[in-house]
Formats: sequence, structure tokens, C-alpha cells
Amino acid sequence: MPGWYYDKKELRNSPSAQDGIDYKTEMRYRKEGARLIIDTGTKMDLGYNTMATGVVYYHRFYMFHSFKQFPRYVTACCCLFLAGKVEETPKKCKDIIRIARGSLTDQKFATFGEDPKEEVMTLERILLQTIKFDLQVEHPYQYLLKYAKCLKGDKQKLQKMVQMAWTFVNDSLCTTLALQWEPEIIAVALMYLAGKLSKFEVVDWIGRSPKHCRWWDMFVEDVTMDLLEDICHQVLDLYSQVDSSNPPDSPPLHPNKMPQQQFTASTRTSNGQEKSVSPDQPPPVITKLPPPSDIPQFPYQTFTGAPPVSAYAAAFPSSLSAPPGPTTHLSAPPPHMGPPPPSVFPYIAHPPPFTAVVSSGGPPFFATNAPPPNQPPHRPFYPPPS
Repeated sequence: MPGWYYDKKELRNSPSAQDGIDYKTEMRYRKEGARLIIDTGTKMDLGYNTMATGVVYYHRFYMFHSFKQFPRYVTACCCLFLAGKVEETPKKCKDIIRIARGSLTDQKFATFGEDPKEEVMTLERILLQTIKFDLQVEHPYQYLLKYAKCLKGDKQKLQKMVQMAWTFVNDSLCTTLALQWEPEIIAVALMYLAGKLSKFEVVDWIGRSPKHCRWWDMFVEDVTMDLLEDICHQVLDLYSQVDSSNPPDSPPLHPNKMPQQQFTASTRTSNGQEKSVSPDQPPPVITKLPPPSDIPQFPYQTFTGAPPVSAYAAAFPSSLSAPPGPTTHLSAPPPHMGPPPPSVFPYIAHPPPFTAVVSSGGPPFFATNAPPPNQPPHRPFYPPPS
């Protein structure tokens, strides 16, 4: 099976970058396509696994093709259409297009061409060949719940931490984290971030042994603090991005004008070598404010204001030389998909009764005694390539 994990250098050398699209614009295109998948899937009452699988297909597709070649909104509908069949929640292609149409302007919907259904159906064949018919995708949700069951502590705080981590997993779909790290590692990192924000400190856990320095060591060995901070920064950056421009969309493609693709093994697929946490540079010091206390929900909203400066001054005495001003979050994260009701949990018999959206309640705080940078993690749960 193909390897689907890339380092940051490979992500910056994508087909879109080779086609003249700058990295910032490509990340915006990825985020907009992911949001359309989640928005459309939410309106059609699709499960969180279906939407997440569609987003992963979307990110993988554009590691082989350029956004100039295939319009992102057509690809997004195609990925959701295929994910619905794979996750056994199928929806008609025309219904997906109809619902997506309500979220798009006339200019954006023009990228579907004269026959939107035929456009999506034709692209599905290209999508299947591109992802090499590797249809099964794992997500961090199941690992998040599995790990949370082993943690000890105040049940109410644990519930808030898991709820917040679940929301962060939703938001991470707008990033390329699914192309960088396995779902086990993403689950650990976002639980770590949620624990810091909700002030839930894990001091004991089920199955603890003397060789376990941290709670996640019993699940994923040798995950460094540099790696966790890098993942956390990528998610936190979503809340501080502001779309300052609206470039024109890529031109529509028509079925009879689809370019002929040569589907060969990409040199950008994982070669089995360990990746550095930050190939270019170590994670930056946090100087931006994290999201407001209320986690955004559907519909998207505009948030202004900032948490108390004193809380950040205490957590980051060397980072904040001057009080930060209010921030405006114009690009809210995707809608809160929320944990499903207990009846649809496939992984555990008695899931925790998550019901409320949790406020963050505090600043992120990262350990200062982190291991040396550029230390690749050891991932024994993934078999070495043959």
C-alpha cells in the first residue's frame, strides 16, 4: 500500500507549488475545500467518520495534482461522495451538489461546468486512481476515546478535556496534519493541548509502569515535546488566520477536457525514513493569542476580543513584552461536529456522556525542558516498509 506521510519539505514542493501557487494560497485552498466537505456533510447528517475520510481523500489528492488543474470545490464534492460509499453512508451525487451549491457563490459554482454531476462522476475515477484505491482511513477520534479511558483524575475535568480535544481534531482537518503524522500521534498531541487549555493535569493513569515518564508513553513510544508542540502550533494557527484577500477561483473543468493523467508512484510518498519534527526550523515561540473562550460552532461567526492579559503574562513571561491587543478571528474553524450519541460509538461499550461545548478557560503552556530538537520519534506501532 502507498505511504501517505510527508515531511514539511515535501508538502511545500507539492504539484500546486510547482504550478506557481504559493504555499499560503495552497493552504487556504485546502482549508476551503475541507470546510465545504464538513459543511455539506453536516447539513446531510453524515457521520463524523464520513466527513473526516472525505477530507483525508481531499488532502491526499492534491499531493498528486495541482489546484490549477482540478477545482477544489468539485474535488471536495467528489471526495465526500466517495467517502459516503466507503463509510456505508452513501448519498446521491446530485444531492451532494445541491447542498454544496447553497454554500457557494455563483462564481465558485461556475467551476463545476455545465454538467456538475458528470463533472463529479468523471473526477471520481481520477480520485480512485490517485489514491490507488486505498480507501480505508483511520482517524484520531477512536484513539482519543481509547486513551481517555485510561486517564485518572477529576471526571468533570476529564470530560471537558476530551470534549475540547475532540473539537481540536475537527479543526485539524483544515490543516495537513493528516498528511504528516499517524492518527495516534495526532490524538496524543491534541489531548495534550486540550489538557493545557482546560488545566487538566494527568498525574496517574491505568496501566502505568516505572518506564512510563508520561501518560502517552504506554501508547506511542518516544514522542518528543518538540513534536507535540509543532502539532499544537499548527492547530492554534488556524484561529489567528485572517483571509485578507479573495483571489479568483481556478477555472472550471469539463469532462471532455479532463487532462490525461499518468498515475505512477509519486516520489513524494513516504519512503519509510523517520521525519524530523521541524525540518526547516524548530517550532516558534507562541506570541499569538489562542482562540477566544467560546469555541465557534456552526454557523461561522466573527469573534473579537482577547482573554485576560494577566493569564498570558504568567504563562509566557518571556514571550509577551507588551500587553497584546484585541484580535479579530474572521476565519473561524469548521463547525463543531461534536461527539456522536453513545448509540453510534463503534469503539467502546460505555462512552463518556459528552454533552456540552467546553470553554478553553486558560492559555496554552508548553514545557520548557523539552528534549533536543530534530530528534525523530520512534514509532513501533507502524511496521517498517518492505
